[in-house]
Amino acid sequence: MPIKIYIDGKYYEKQDAKISVFDHGLLYGDGVFEGIRAYNGKIFKCEEHIRRLYDSAKAIWLTVPISEDEMAVAMYATLEVNKLKDAYIRLVVTRGKGDLGLDPRKCPKATVIIIADSITLYPEEFYQKGLEVVTAASPRIAPESLSPRIKSLNYLNNILAKIEGIQAGCIEVIMLNHLGYVAECSGDNIFLVRDSQISTPPPEAGILEGITRNTVMDLARNAKYPLVERNLGRYDVYTADEIFLTGTAAEVIPVVKADGRRIGDGKPGKVTRDLRKRFLKLVGRD
Repeated sequence: MPIKIYIDGKYYEKQDAKISVFDHGLLYGDGVFEGIRAYNGKIFKCEEHIRRLYDSAKAIWLTVPISEDEMAVAMYATLEVNKLKDAYIRLVVTRGKGDLGLDPRKCPKATVIIIADSITLYPEEFYQKGLEVVTAASPRIAPESLSPRIKSLNYLNNILAKIEGIQAGCIEVIMLNHLGYVAECSGDNIFLVRDSQISTPPPEAGILEGITRNTVMDLARNAKYPLVERNLGRYDVYTADEIFLTGTAAEVIPVVKADGRRIGDGKPGKVTRDLRKRFLKLVGRD
């Protein structure tokens, strides 16, 4: 079924959904976004996603032209218009139409875009057999330069790392921070398991605190798994018993090889399988 896209309060057919070529989101990547899942007609962690979007906007001096409550209503309406129950929602707020200069004051009003469509996950075989990843040479931008807590439209840093993975025959990569510690992947957060203890990089490592990440951490604590946030190096990656990634699209997915080293026994581990099962039960996909 053709999808309808929300732009500034109106719905457009996909082929007619357009923004100005002078929009600073296009010209400079000046804007913020959220990737959100809907399960059985309910938007997963809707309030948390909207709050993060508005916090990101505030951090870059961008005024979202509708309220948080209105944004939630618009997202649910977009699902309804498209007759979708299970979907991926891309919520975008750009700086809006301006001129060819950088000055954000030349953009009088932000543009709000909501896209809802069916979700394409990693192929099922990767959930059953696990992913292979490589470490990207491109490091994460230093948090002193650009806070990773701002989910901005400028994803070139991640895209360059993703390209390295594609060239190595992998669909995901591990990104290190400016100090050489593990930060995150190009589109997912990362967890290691060693002797049943779960470790994940802390916020100060330069990560985006993923909402799925935080949800899985809560699930792990409720299941009484020891869990710590600490700096991790490539040695920790190579010697882990298990590795798994979390993200809105990925949910919980195992990694079985990193930089050519087999992780554990080369199969998805029991902690990973258990947490994936708990997550799917939480969202009603068990």
